[in-house]
Amino acid sequence: MPTKQRIWLFDLDNTLHHASPHIFPHINRSMSAYIERHLGVDAEEATRLRQTYWDRYGATLLGLIRHHDIDPGHFLRETHTFEDLAGMVIFERGLDNMLKRLPGRKIIFSNAPRHYTEAVLRLAGIRRRFDAVYSIEQLRFCPKPDVSGFLRILQQESLQAQDCVMIEDTLSNLVTAKRLGMKTVWVSTGLRRSPFVDVKLASISHLPRFLGKL
Repeated sequence: MPTKQRIWLFDLDNTLHHASPHIFPHINRSMSAYIERHLGVDAEEATRLRQTYWDRYGATLLGLIRHHDIDPGHFLRETHTFEDLAGMVIFERGLDNMLKRLPGRKIIFSNAPRHYTEAVLRLAGIRRRFDAVYSIEQLRFCPKPDVSGFLRILQQESLQAQDCVMIEDTLSNLVTAKRLGMKTVWVSTGLRRSPFVDVKLASISHLPRFLGKL
């Protein structure tokens, strides 16, 4: 693939920053509390529903829309509110410089809501490196790994799948990308391997080392 044609599709959470230590626990608590309030269930059932819909659809929101007619905008605002997001975002030093040196267009492709995605990118100091941002709203609330979001970005940006590289921490999302013809990069410290992954990285900062394979 010629360098000038390379298009980088970046996931956000646990790909460009570390969401597991602080942000994901907060979101999980907020989602469970939201389900308790709006569906009238106890804490145990709320947690079960949150995890069940995440496992089945790739996002708790989609299950709530399909089965409970939850307003997606309200849900996203309520569950992605942070008193101190700046104190919760963890990103690696040199991230901005790495993205600056990475040849080709760069696009964010996230299941997170727009206000949160933009806030994290600004806090990490990397918003200027991306030509476009696609959040769950722009995907019409059809989250990865559903193919419709991928196809929407390809259409909206006039891209060919074979010119794209998808960088993700979630393997199921990479399976969709690979089946469409994209190159795939898995950000993971686990030992598992997959035929749907072209490059596996323990850290996003290692990406420039593998340009020859992508």
